[in-house]
Amino acid sequence: MKNFIILFFLIIVSSSFAQEKVIKGKVTSYETGEELIGVNILVKNTAIGTATDEHGLFRLVVKKLPTTLVFSSIGYQRQNISIKDDSFLNIALREDVYSSEDVVVVGSRFIPRTSITSSVPIDNIKLKDLYLAPQVTLDKMLHYTVPSFNSTQQTISDATAHFDPADLRQMGPARTLVLINGKRKNQSALVYINDTPGKGDVGVDMKSIPVSAIKRIEILRDGASAQYGSDAIAGVMNIILNDETEKTSINTFSGVTQEGDGFQYGMNLNSGVEIGETGFLNLSFGYEDQQETNRAGVPGADGLFGPIFGDQSLIEGTNPWIQAHPDLGMHVGLPNMTTANVYYNSEIGLDEDSKLYSFGGLVYRTGLSYALYRAPYWIPDNYFLHHDPGTTYDGFQPTFETDIFDAQWTTGFKSNKFGWDYDISYTFGSNAVDYNIGNTLNLDMGASSPTDFFAGGYKFANNIINFDASKLLFDKLFFSVGAEFRRENFIAVQGEEASYIGGGAQSFPGLQPQNAVDAKRTNVGAYIDLSSDITNNLFFGAAARYEKYSDFGTNLTYKASARFKTNDGRYSIRGSISSGFRAPSLHQIYLSNIQTLVSGGTISNQGTFNNNSPVLRKLGVNKLKEENSTNISIGTAGRPTDNLFFSIDFYQINLDDRIVYSSSIASSDTNTTVGRILADNNITSLKFFINAVNTKTQGVDIVANYDLDKLRLHAAATFSKHSIEGKINTPSVLAADGIDIFDRKEQSRIISARPRTKIVLGGTYDFDPVSVGLLGTYFGEVTWQHASDPAKDQTFSAKIIFDLNASIKLSKEISLHLMVNNLLDTYPDVIDTKGDFVTDLGGRFKYPWEVNQFGFNGRVFLASLNFNF
Repeated sequence: MKNFIILFFLIIVSSSFAQEKVIKGKVTSYETGEELIGVNILVKNTAIGTATDEHGLFRLVVKKLPTTLVFSSIGYQRQNISIKDDSFLNIALREDVYSSEDVVVVGSRFIPRTSITSSVPIDNIKLKDLYLAPQVTLDKMLHYTVPSFNSTQQTISDATAHFDPADLRQMGPARTLVLINGKRKNQSALVYINDTPGKGDVGVDMKSIPVSAIKRIEILRDGASAQYGSDAIAGVMNIILNDETEKTSINTFSGVTQEGDGFQYGMNLNSGVEIGETGFLNLSFGYEDQQETNRAGVPGADGLFGPIFGDQSLIEGTNPWIQAHPDLGMHVGLPNMTTANVYYNSEIGLDEDSKLYSFGGLVYRTGLSYALYRAPYWIPDNYFLHHDPGTTYDGFQPTFETDIFDAQWTTGFKSNKFGWDYDISYTFGSNAVDYNIGNTLNLDMGASSPTDFFAGGYKFANNIINFDASKLLFDKLFFSVGAEFRRENFIAVQGEEASYIGGGAQSFPGLQPQNAVDAKRTNVGAYIDLSSDITNNLFFGAAARYEKYSDFGTNLTYKASARFKTNDGRYSIRGSISSGFRAPSLHQIYLSNIQTLVSGGTISNQGTFNNNSPVLRKLGVNKLKEENSTNISIGTAGRPTDNLFFSIDFYQINLDDRIVYSSSIASSDTNTTVGRILADNNITSLKFFINAVNTKTQGVDIVANYDLDKLRLHAAATFSKHSIEGKINTPSVLAADGIDIFDRKEQSRIISARPRTKIVLGGTYDFDPVSVGLLGTYFGEVTWQHASDPAKDQTFSAKIIFDLNASIKLSKEISLHLMVNNLLDTYPDVIDTKGDFVTDLGGRFKYPWEVNQFGFNGRVFLASLNFNF
């Protein structure tokens, strides 16, 4: 009986699978015969489908025949094809003028939209568009091609120089949500606390996403907290991973600056294979080595650095060491960085309705940068006894070294049952950074001091479970619901004892036992999303999301959007209104440390107190709460001719209770609360995180594309204005002591550290076998504000950076790319100190670093050799 049941079961199962049919075919253009890439093929009235590959080929498993397939692609007329058998199909699509951009997924949980049919502004950036910018990392490619995106190389800023803050719409790194294949990417372990753009924020480590693993990037330039949860205030970046299976690509590259430094080289490999009838596995490997650059100033030229050490010979320039080392041993520029990565993307079809998917990767990065050189007049010979006997003591150059590890892994199951499309997934993400301080010493340990120290580190990890379900109701209403559970963990690891005892290691005292933390929290979110094409012209959508955090409470957000398009499909008007929020990060709540810095003309140790510290309660600083925003946008998109596309979108973002990293708070008066706390903790100043300001961001984004045969032109621009609204929220205890908790210099990081105007103009022409591209990026002015004296402010003028790109097809499989970044060797304006030491640290910095437009490496030459087979 048992054997009979097994046999019967096998017959039923085999009969079920026997009904499945594999349909193969090729899609081309009716007018030109060109193979069409990315054509969407769906089984009618289902979400089951696929897309054509780079050769216009497709393969689709269906449960039974006959069936009807729907072929659609932007710029082509939709076709419904009845399929009666599994014969090879040759489908020719006729051109249409419906829109000019490819289908995008972000911002729509049911069916994909386009840049015209979407009710919110979305950029769809393909890999070939990124390669127009002669850069090798994703963050820098986006910086030169997407006006609303900013990420510049930092220097002399501890670990910040090894991450580089990145943001959308100058809203700070913490207010941009990054997705990988639609799933939340983990934040970095680092909170930016140095004097750079993005100070006080936590963002995604954009350097941990290898370019070779990417197929395209969707950028939703609108608030989306009601759809995706915390952080989606400025917008959402959805990075779609490569699913190529037909070819293997190898890219080798090398480059060097005009000055002969900053040498870089590396290799990327991408390859894919099919798994069964409908599955695939795509793998990417990469390696890159970036050497340092140095664009230091000429210290001492203004005579400002002498008083800090109380040495008249420094002021007069007669100090022998100064005469022998006019550059003070400074290293100001790119850090040394080595990166290795592996990423994968995979999918396995279980049947016509169901599939398993998994993707993720590992990135390991090491970095080495420099602190201020410890000259003999700063650290005398009697402190440093490690140099070789008989040699002249020459001071020492401390190094700041990092080991950074980023991991992302997602696995999930998608299916269609009873008319519902559903997706269940689990995501693990983590980022860790360890600090090592080299070639330095702890003065309090004297001759017994080591010269290399493990100074501690930080780790962040999240575990996320998602459930999403969608269904078409009444043939008009797209209904989506979902839930998310997320567990976050922030860890601060103390350094070795020698790194922090006494005054700690020179340049960077290690994390102390009281700085160590292992903090966890959970949150649960649920959303509902409704949308409908009410008529052929009118679309309306609405969403709401509820979140509950274990540490600070609940939040409810909403979004409503609409779009109206003309009958001919050439133009649309769109608008949205939404609320948003950002939960305070665990980093901001629990971070505490001591930094060595220059403040008020004095080298000192500054303490950061975590938000739960009793010290902050004494100062009247409340526990952190969520930021809340209101986003409004209105815009238009259109295709006036078959070759021209444009979009214009106006927006305003009001952000309340913005979390900031306070100014350096100091007092020598021990009769005040601040003075007593500083004395008790043996520090000269303190800082903390606080919900201190309300801000308003207004702007307009413009995009235009023109494609004509072999000529492609692209233009994009952003014009924005940022302001702090109302009074700064200063606790009464500090206000009574006359303390300014967020001074003018800190305010400038919000309102003027990034260019308010940024314009990108680019074009390529294909001469076959040679194509040439020219990219021009206009970076508007930025302004550095002095902490207390407006007369010492400086505005750095607007600049234009030109990039040249030439590609030569040596054969069908091999191509050579020659590129020049910053063709005209343009640099930012030189710092004008106006008599202030801190502005350029006594001449050590020639170019601005606290506000930034495009870095200061000058002209860079790059070459790459690509193999495709």
